[in-house]
Amino acid sequence: MTTLGYILVFTFLGSIVSLIGGILLLFKKNIALKLSDYLAAFAAGTLLGTAFFDLLPEALETDAGPTTVLTWTLIGILTFFLLERFVHWFHHHHEHADEQPGTKPTAALIILGDSVHNFIDGVAIAVTFLINPSLGIITTLAVGAHEIPQEIGDFGILLKAGYSRKKVLWYNVLSACTAFLGAILTYLIGPSIAEYLPVLLAVTAGFFIYIALSDLVPEIHAWGKKKLAVTESFLLIFGVAAVGVLVHLLE
Repeated sequence: MTTLGYILVFTFLGSIVSLIGGILLLFKKNIALKLSDYLAAFAAGTLLGTAFFDLLPEALETDAGPTTVLTWTLIGILTFFLLERFVHWFHHHHEHADEQPGTKPTAALIILGDSVHNFIDGVAIAVTFLINPSLGIITTLAVGAHEIPQEIGDFGILLKAGYSRKKVLWYNVLSACTAFLGAILTYLIGPSIAEYLPVLLAVTAGFFIYIALSDLVPEIHAWGKKKLAVTESFLLIFGVAAVGVLVHLLE
C-alpha cells in the first residue's frame, strides 16, 4: 500500500473510532457517559506515551537539534492554550458541560471547534505516516482514544441544544471529514515541507501533551469521581505503558 493509502485508511479508522462514543450516547446514554469517564484516563495515558515515547524521540533523532525540538514543543503547547482560551473547543467531554456558569458553548462553536480539532488530528496522522508508518499507527491510536470521550461530549451538548439525533449524527460525520482534509493537504505539500517535519512532530507532541494535561487529567480529578480514582489512575498508567510496549514492538 502507498503512503497516501495508509494515511487515508488510518484517518478513516481514527474517524470511525471517534464517532463510536457519540453514537453510543444516542442509544445507551448511561453506558456512554461511564465509558467516557474511564476512556478519558486511558486517552490521557496514550497521548502522553505517544508524545514522550514516539513523537519527541523521533524528532530528536533528526538534525533539528534538541533545543529546536523542545522549543517547538513549547510553542505547540502555547498555541493550543491560546486556541482553547479564545475558541474554547476542548472542555466539553460531558453532557452537563454546558451547565457550568460562564462556560456555555453554542452548538455552532462546538461544531466549528470539533472540525478544527479533527483537521489537526488529520494533519498529525499524515505527518507521522510521512516519517514512519509505525509512528503513524501509534498516533492514530492516540487520536482515536482521545476523540471518543470528546465526541460523547459533543453529541450530548448538541442534543441538549435541541438538535435531533439524525442532525447530531450528520453534523459530527461532516465534522469528522475535516480530518481527511487535513491529512490530504499535508500529504500533498509533504515534499515541500520535508525539512520542517521534525518541527511538525514537535508541535504535534505539544498538542498531545496539552490535551492530556489541560483537558483529560482535570476530568480525572473532577469532583465526585473519588470512587474512580484508583481505576482511572491505573488506566492512565496503562495507556502510557501500552504505547511504550507498542513502540518497542513496532521498532
